Amino acid sequence: MERPRPARRGELRGLLPGALLWAALALPALTADRLGLNEPRSPWQQLAGLGVLAAATALARRRPLAAFASVAGLSLAAAPALFTVSYGPALATFALLLGLRAGRARPATVCFAAVGAVGTARIALVGADPAPEWLVMTGTLLFGCVFPWLGGRYWRQSRALAEAGWLRAARLEDEQRHAEERARLRERARIAQDMHDSLGHELSLIALRAAALQVAPDLAGHHRTAAADLRAAAADATDRLHRIIGVLREDDEPVPLTPAGETVEELVARAAESGLPVRWEPPDGARALEAGGIAERLLHRVVREALTNAARHAPGAPVVVAVTGQARGTTVTVTNGRATEESSPSAGGSGLLGLRAAVTAVGGDFRAGPHGEGFRVRAYVPAQETAVAVPRAPAAPFALARRRVALGLGAAAGAGVVLVGAAFGWYAYTETHSVLGPGAYEELRLGMPYDEVAHVLPDRAIADPPVERAPAPPKDADCRYYRASGELLVSVDHFRLCFDDEGRLVAKDVVPRVGLSDEGREEYEEFTR
Repeated sequence: MERPRPARRGELRGLLPGALLWAALALPALTADRLGLNEPRSPWQQLAGLGVLAAATALARRRPLAAFASVAGLSLAAAPALFTVSYGPALATFALLLGLRAGRARPATVCFAAVGAVGTARIALVGADPAPEWLVMTGTLLFGCVFPWLGGRYWRQSRALAEAGWLRAARLEDEQRHAEERARLRERARIAQDMHDSLGHELSLIALRAAALQVAPDLAGHHRTAAADLRAAAADATDRLHRIIGVLREDDEPVPLTPAGETVEELVARAAESGLPVRWEPPDGARALEAGGIAERLLHRVVREALTNAARHAPGAPVVVAVTGQARGTTVTVTNGRATEESSPSAGGSGLLGLRAAVTAVGGDFRAGPHGEGFRVRAYVPAQETAVAVPRAPAAPFALARRRVALGLGAAAGAGVVLVGAAFGWYAYTETHSVLGPGAYEELRLGMPYDEVAHVLPDRAIADPPVERAPAPPKDADCRYYRASGELLVSVDHFRLCFDDEGRLVAKDVVPRVGLSDEGREEYEEFTR
C-alpha cells in the first residue's frame, strides 16, 4: 500500500540538508587535484573519499563523534600531516557539528588525542621530514578540529542559554503574579490581625467596664440589666470578630509587628483603669526595652493578647505582668489566677499560635499553658541587632560552562600561537641553512670528489625538493637539492647536485622557481656558469 504523499515530502525535506552538505564538502575533494592543490590521486581513492564523506554526513546528526572520526581517518590516510585541501573543510565542518550536537566533552577530547597519536605514529613511520610534518599536523588538529569544536560547543550553550532565559522570564512573570497575590493576601491578613488585636482588646475592656458597672451598688435595676446586656454584646462581638479574622489568616502565621503606639507598662495601666485586676512588676535587669524596637513591639503584642484572653476566659482573676531584662534579651510573663466570675462561652482562637510563630521567628522562646489554678504565658525575645543583609547574586545560568569554553578557546589559541611560531622558526632555520650561493655553485666542476665539494655546501639539504620541475637525474646517482636564495615565503630557484657511487660530482643543474620559463632558465644557467 502506498504511503501518503505528505510523509514522503517530509522525508525528502529531511534528506535535502544532508545532500546539500555532502555536495558542498565533496566539491573541494573533486577539484583540489585538478587545480594542482594536492598530489594526484587515483579515481578509486577519490570515490572512496566521497563514500566516506557520504557516510559521515548520514551519521552527523545522531552520531557526530563517529562522523568526525571517519573524516579524521580519511584525512590521515590522505596525508600523514592531517592537512589536505580536499578534506580540510569537511574536517572542520564535522568538528563544528560535533561540538554543536554532542553534549559531553570527554569523548571528543579522547578522539582528538587519538587522532594526534595516530598522526604522530604515521609521521614517524612514513614521514619525509618528521618535525615540520608533526607541527603541521598539530596546528591542523588545533585550528581545524579543536577550534571549530569549541565554537560549536559555545554556539550550543548560547542557544541553550537563550532558551533557558525565555523559560526563566516566563517563570519570573508567573512568580511575580503569585507574589502580588500573596502580598494582597498578606496585607489582608495583616489588617485582619490588627483588627483582631486592637478591636478585640478594646471590646474586652468594654466588657470589663460593663461588668464593673453591672455590680455597682447604686445602679438602678433597669440600668443593671442594660449593663449586663452591654457586657454580653461586647463578649459576643469579640468572639464573632475572632472567628471572622480566623478565616482570613493561617493559624501559624506570624503576627505583624506594626508600631503599638504605647509601651507595655502603659498597656497594663490602661487595662487596670478599665477594671482588670492586673499588677505590673517592672523589670529588675539593667537592660531596658528599646522604644519602638522589634522586641518591644513583639512583647507588647504578647501582653495584649494575654490580657485579652484573661479578660475573656478568666474574668475577675488577678493578673500579674512581669518583665525581666537580661543582657541578651527580655522575658515577659503574664500569669492569671482562677476566674471568680462566670465567663461567656467562646471558641478557642489562634492568637497564641500566631504569637508562638512570631517569637520563634526572631530566635525567641514562647510557652503558654495552665499554671496552678490559672494560666501563664511566657515569651523570651532576644536582643535584635540591626544588620543589613546583602543578598547574594544568583549564579548566571551556564556561566561555568561558558567560562570553561572561553578558557578552552584561550588555551587552544595560546597553544596554536606557540606551535605556529615554532613551525615558522623551524621553517626559517631549515630554509636559511640550506642555501647554496650562486658563487659557490659556479666554483663546482664536474668530476670533483665529494670531499672537495663538502666545504662549500650548506649544513642541510632541503627535505621537499621540487622534483617535478627538475630534469631527469643521471642513473644510479644520489641527487641533493639546495636553495639558491634565503628568501622566505616565496618561490626561489634551486640547485641540484648529483654524485655517483664513488662520490664524484656527475651533474649540476638549476631548477627554476615557479613561473620561470625555459628561456629564463637557460639564461640563468649561462649566468651561473
